[in-house]
Amino acid sequence: MTTVTLTEFRNHASGMFTRVEHGETLVVLRHGRPIAEVFPAAPEGDPQPSWKQPALRLTAKGAALSSAILEERTR
Repeated sequence: MTTVTLTEFRNHASGMFTRVEHGETLVVLRHGRPIAEVFPAAPEGDPQPSWKQPALRLTAKGAALSSAILEERTR
């Protein structure tokens, strides 16, 4: 990850984007504070973004949580 100023990024934008194309991540600073992170785009083979993909299903052995809650309510 490389840090560059906004002025440097603006003056050398073409070269900066070439670096990103080659896999580098850039953090752009304005007045010493990070304002943007520029990183390579996801490969075209990804059908949808990760936040739209199905979530991981977790399983546990033993009684289901709903069964335990219902049992506790009857006590």
